[in-house]
Amino acid sequence: MTHAVVLGASMGGLLAARALVGFYDRITVVDRDPLTEDVVHRRGVPQAKHFHTILLRGKQALDVMFPGLTDELVDAGGLRVGFNVDARFVLAGHTLVRADTGASDIQTTRPMLEGAIRAKIADYPGVRIMPGCDVVGPVFEQGRVVGVKVTRDGADEVLDADLVIDAMGRSGRARAWLTSLGLPTPDEDRIDVDMVYASRLVRPAAPFPDKLVLLGPVPGRPTGFAFAAQEHGQWMITQVGMAGDHPPTDEAGFLAFLKRSAPPDVQDAVAASEPLTEIRTHRFPASLRRRYERLRQFPPGLLVFGDAMCSFNPIYGQGMTVAAMESEALRKCLQDGEDDLARRFFRASAKIIDPVWQLNALGDLALPEITGHRSLSTKALNRYVARLQRVATHDPVAATAFIRTIGLLQPPSSILRPDVLARVVIGGLRRS
Repeated sequence: MTHAVVLGASMGGLLAARALVGFYDRITVVDRDPLTEDVVHRRGVPQAKHFHTILLRGKQALDVMFPGLTDELVDAGGLRVGFNVDARFVLAGHTLVRADTGASDIQTTRPMLEGAIRAKIADYPGVRIMPGCDVVGPVFEQGRVVGVKVTRDGADEVLDADLVIDAMGRSGRARAWLTSLGLPTPDEDRIDVDMVYASRLVRPAAPFPDKLVLLGPVPGRPTGFAFAAQEHGQWMITQVGMAGDHPPTDEAGFLAFLKRSAPPDVQDAVAASEPLTEIRTHRFPASLRRRYERLRQFPPGLLVFGDAMCSFNPIYGQGMTVAAMESEALRKCLQDGEDDLARRFFRASAKIIDPVWQLNALGDLALPEITGHRSLSTKALNRYVARLQRVATHDPVAATAFIRTIGLLQPPSSILRPDVLARVVIGGLRRS
């Protein structure tokens, strides 16, 4: 194996590139944006101006991929957050009891996290990052991808490659490339959420006791927010509204929207804070999953990765963590060689995506405002989860099981373990 090209230098592309290290002599990561060493927002990642999180499982994976990353981020101003010791979770209207889950997270802005990982990727021998490149499309020979054409500084250039990875996010183009070849395209699963983020960075006037306050939507109020400590004394306030119930961007409207859900201490802290940025928005119409694992034909030499394969509702913060898990899966697939790589990788990724997509669907379809089919099992599971969340207000075992599940440290089935189930049934009866 000699040369691999990754299309996209956002988190998905960087994590895909990390999976390739040690298997290819040269790895080229291309992106259309200029990529500076400064921690700045860039056009290709508009969602970066809002609250981001690596879930507990994702941080675990990053610490293995990039030894010392967490310490470096903390030294640069990032914060360690003990879950749920330093964080306050209000889910379905219930504040989870404080309990040490045995896991911690790292909180930074998205540009800081992405910049640190990009710098580590660029340090590997044979890795080249090429900014300012527009992707024209892959180059095929006899049905196989053998390179990719890009445009840089107004001139076309062909990068020969043994492997090309589409990691260009939700707008990834692999599906269109299959159409151009007359090949079958993947089926798509979709959950329409009609969501808008509105966020700004602020500096609180006084110390705030928690490092994170996260409040989710409830039936009848499909809105929520995150109030999160970031590097250098900054805090991110991100409000979210689904099903057309969107946060305003004017000052008075932004605070009025927050009062619909936030407890008084958060309202007061935000109102008294010094604004550091304007209020910025981002729209997310629907969760979208492309079922590449079901295709019987797929061009050798091409892979699809991250959001280009499955774009999750960002309210649950799962996208970067799933990409990290896909990176682990890709490395395992490459250990067995390139033969039938796409089929093996897509099937391995589907096993990662399946339970996460299920968690997304359960959360979205718990809201009557979200349109979608609700099977009997979905209704039953949502009733159980609602009861679990009520019990988790006073039961540390239930709270820990739930946090570790939504943090992807354990599968969704773990909240049905006999010890958790018994606490939910008995605790629910006592509090009902």
